[in-house]
Amino acid sequence: MRRVVIALAGFTILLATLISLKVWLQARALAAPSGGSGQIEAVVVDLSSRVGARVVEVKVREGQAVKAGDLLLRLDCADPEAMLAEAEARLASARAQAAAAEAQGKSAARSTLAARAGNEAAGAQAASLAAQRDAAERQARRIASTPDSVTEAAVDQTQAAAEGLQHQAEAARAMAVASAAQAGAAEAGVGAAEAQARAAAAQVKAAAAAVARSRLLAGECQLKAPRDAEVGKLPHEAGELVSPGAVLVRLVDLSEPKATFYLPNAEVGAVRPGAAAVVVADAWPGKTFAGTVRTVSLEAEFTPRNIQTRTDRDRLVYPVEVTVRDPEHELRAGMPVQVTIPGTGR
Repeated sequence: MRRVVIALAGFTILLATLISLKVWLQARALAAPSGGSGQIEAVVVDLSSRVGARVVEVKVREGQAVKAGDLLLRLDCADPEAMLAEAEARLASARAQAAAAEAQGKSAARSTLAARAGNEAAGAQAASLAAQRDAAERQARRIASTPDSVTEAAVDQTQAAAEGLQHQAEAARAMAVASAAQAGAAEAGVGAAEAQARAAAAQVKAAAAAVARSRLLAGECQLKAPRDAEVGKLPHEAGELVSPGAVLVRLVDLSEPKATFYLPNAEVGAVRPGAAAVVVADAWPGKTFAGTVRTVSLEAEFTPRNIQTRTDRDRLVYPVEVTVRDPEHELRAGMPVQVTIPGTGR
């Protein structure tokens, strides 16, 4: 009986010890800073080309560090370059036609001005001759009314002069009519020349657009790094035929790594963008990395369909993104890390 009592007392003490330890651990966990587990993420840039062509040369290798503007890969540019040369030739031809149309328009405008001036001069000449004719006719009538004071030859001479002026006036009027017709034709030529110039200008624009598009496609045959990064993946080798839009080079930029972890609903109110964070990577257990909270999501994830109880509310979690300072470039994409936010509690 005594052994049973001793065993029961020992069991009771052990149970009490375990319960106390569990309570202490829970209290310690509640007093610990907020945080969670996450993974290191990098900026990933997949480079592709608008053209489908054969890979001529791969200038880099996987894992190599590259600078912005470095040549990474070259494609066969024979077809795009031929298209560019053809488009440039068409543009030069269109510009020449536009220049010729513009010169023709200027010539037609000058012809119109000359025709109008000729028309005005012919009209003025016709009016002058008509006035001279009228004066000669009046002189002839005065001479005829005084037959005793003039000779018959003078009368005949005056009448002949009036008739000559009549013929000259009629010829001048005919010339004025012809000049007017010539001016109308010249104006019509100006309209046609202007229409031709507009058409030539439109052809120049179309040819310039074709050159720009061809130059853009030709530029797609050389892939250059858009930023400082490391080559993460090279899916194709020299000699392979790739389709438009296929990933040719994958760049990984770890200059500003980040990690995303999740905070429960009860703790999210204690974290704000700009707050300091401490990051510990499994690969570097004895080292801490400083971080800064970049964003706290406005929307919860893993949301239950119906939130009716406190347990449902506790199941809500919010993604928190932290930028990590890694001056020695020790972190790699996909590394698991533990993130804590000093000064907060659970």
